[in-house]
Amino acid sequence: MITSFANPSSAEIRTLLQQVKTIAVVGLSASPSRPSYGVAKALQDFGFRIIPINPTLSEVLGEKAYPSLYDAPKPVDLVDVFRESRHVAGLVAECIALKLPALWLQDGVVDEAAALQACEAGMTMVMDRCIYRDYMRLMR
Repeated sequence: MITSFANPSSAEIRTLLQQVKTIAVVGLSASPSRPSYGVAKALQDFGFRIIPINPTLSEVLGEKAYPSLYDAPKPVDLVDVFRESRHVAGLVAECIALKLPALWLQDGVVDEAAALQACEAGMTMVMDRCIYRDYMRLMR
């Protein structure tokens, strides 16, 4: 049993980013001024396929948006979360139910209990980090 959460090492994050092809972006905004939009756009520019998850949108960044992870096309290699921390436990439950392999919680998104649950279920879990910054630091 895992008793405390720790993010993967830089080497493990680099390997994850090398393996990922499709990223579901939960909470992706259609507003170019929002961090989720800028990060998702950059991920597209880096060659990743993004799947917007936002029940209020029909399309963003040229991609069809889906109301939830349950509705998104598969496979999804990584779920990148731009939602408040209070939503994380539910997202972890969805990811476990869908057998998704990896979950990334952006800066300021923290739920240690949910992160431990994800790890116990065998998911790769990154918490309170910016995927864009890590990509730029590790992959460029």
